[in-house]
Amino acid sequence: MSLNSIFQYFVPKDKKFFPLFEQASSNLIDMAKLLKELVNLADSDKRKELCRKIEDLEHRGDDISHQIHLELGKNFITPFDREDIHTLTSSLDDVADFIHDASNRIELYKIERITEPIIEMADLILEATEDVAKAVHELRNLKNIRNITDSCVRINSIENKADYIFDKAVGELFEFEKDAIVLIKYKEVLAAMETATDKCEDVANVLESILVKNA
Repeated sequence: MSLNSIFQYFVPKDKKFFPLFEQASSNLIDMAKLLKELVNLADSDKRKELCRKIEDLEHRGDDISHQIHLELGKNFITPFDREDIHTLTSSLDDVADFIHDASNRIELYKIERITEPIIEMADLILEATEDVAKAVHELRNLKNIRNITDSCVRINSIENKADYIFDKAVGELFEFEKDAIVLIKYKEVLAAMETATDKCEDVANVLESILVKNA
């Protein structure tokens, strides 16, 4: 092994990790935009097509996560704590999983009538992913800590709104929906969407932990 390659081994790979985190968070926005488009469509064929696109992006997210884990294995020095890198990667991946899960349930359960709570939840998921991406893009240099904390506060607020919409919508389903199968279908779709916002909050929690250790 040459002296240069030994030196490279010890240099923090900021040029590798940060672009991968940014790609993962931007991928979430793309997925959330497609989900929002999907819930505002009446055409079932077009919905199917969007569902496939969301699935493709979920696979792309998996590939990015895999690449981050490969970089972790190859590099001795990392931009911040290895465990935090692993947790952040997993948290971003979880958001992608549940956006995909929500679109999948709409398709699999043949949900024809998209309700207002589902549309509202899709809007909140998009908002949350945009704030996740803003915060992740600030990780490169921790000079603008306020920007990260502001995004984390907004994500927490969005998650609270999603909780409220979910609880209210499920309450109304139990009150007014007489068909138990229809009730379960809608509850399952809403649950996946609400969990997507929970997972965005998990990302915010990891980012705040990174700030505490590194700022």
